[in-house]
Amino acid sequence: MSDVFIRNEREQQLVQYASKLAQQIDETAGKYDESGEFPFEHFKILEEAGYFKLTVPKKYGGEEISLYEMLLVQEQLAKGDASTALSVGWHLLTFLNVREAKTWPEPIFAELCHKAVKEGSLLNIINSERGKGNISRGSLPGTIAKKVPGGYIITGEKAFASLAPILKQFTIIAYIEEENLTAEFLITKNDQVEVINTWDAMGMRATGSHDIIFHETFVPEEALLYKHRPNEVNRFLADGRVYSLEIPAVYLGVAGAARDYVIDFAKNTYSYSLENTIAHASHVQQKMGEIEVLYRTARRTLYSIAAQVEQNPAIKDQLSEDVSIAKYVICNNAIDIVTKAMQVVGGRSLSKANKFQRLFRDVQCSRFNPPADDVVIAQLAKGLLIDVKQEAFQL
Repeated sequence: MSDVFIRNEREQQLVQYASKLAQQIDETAGKYDESGEFPFEHFKILEEAGYFKLTVPKKYGGEEISLYEMLLVQEQLAKGDASTALSVGWHLLTFLNVREAKTWPEPIFAELCHKAVKEGSLLNIINSERGKGNISRGSLPGTIAKKVPGGYIITGEKAFASLAPILKQFTIIAYIEEENLTAEFLITKNDQVEVINTWDAMGMRATGSHDIIFHETFVPEEALLYKHRPNEVNRFLADGRVYSLEIPAVYLGVAGAARDYVIDFAKNTYSYSLENTIAHASHVQQKMGEIEVLYRTARRTLYSIAAQVEQNPAIKDQLSEDVSIAKYVICNNAIDIVTKAMQVVGGRSLSKANKFQRLFRDVQCSRFNPPADDVVIAQLAKGLLIDVKQEAFQL
């Protein structure tokens, strides 16, 4: 069956490219899931294939793929290993976001682009802090930046820092006490930056999402990328947050892997009572039909928004609700797809040797990427009944 969301030859080539990489990393994904170790091997494969430069602007040596194209490749890559796809996705969406929002000084962005292209250097925004709420939505970070001659001294701690073992540079949000505002800083790893190996989760086990402590870390003046001034839209909220569609695209890939597996399983598993494969059993057909409705609805939701952004860029700022709804619909559908597929496969899907138990654990993590389900539902209701502002949907 042809994929109706692949619209041209370039997109077909990108999907084939990502599918081939997915097959390569799938071979060892189970090993890294079991150990919880960071899959440096996978990232070497991606680096050699030029994956890190996909969203880098062409003028700096990148491929400058679009939002729509990024969703296509990430959905495919996640079929091989969701941990690797989710981790590298932060890098891809960072470059796509900054190249569109244009919030960083261009010389610094250019240097980071060149490092991604020539050195395979990865980038991520390390934002979360334990017990501090959603910093991008306005909570003050506990990480403090104090002005000193020539730059800033940064102290504090960040959590859930995906890619932590492999990052050489990353950005953070810190509070500048003297100015009573928050700002984004570029951090280069050194002896004053300590990675604490805390990540040992049920799912997405190989993302390397450890804690990072800043021990009076000095950064030069030029490391301040931009300040979050009152009444100004920061880069995390720019363009209706359409870049964050990359997150549900990964979980859609997990659901797609489960769907592909169960289709093959049903077609090739013989039932002696049926004297045919289980694909001919009515209860299996019922489950497969339900899976397909959920899967096609999720994909239609994802790619229709991306296509709308592409066809009418001016509308991006108006899509924050749609992006939140898309995350809600796609991730809940993905969880249901994996669950239903496991019911078809049966008890063997619980075996540690079976890929299904990894897919099941990974897809549960979608509930914990913002915005949370209850936040989406509550703010939609308030928007209808109380006329709340759209800022409530901020990530």
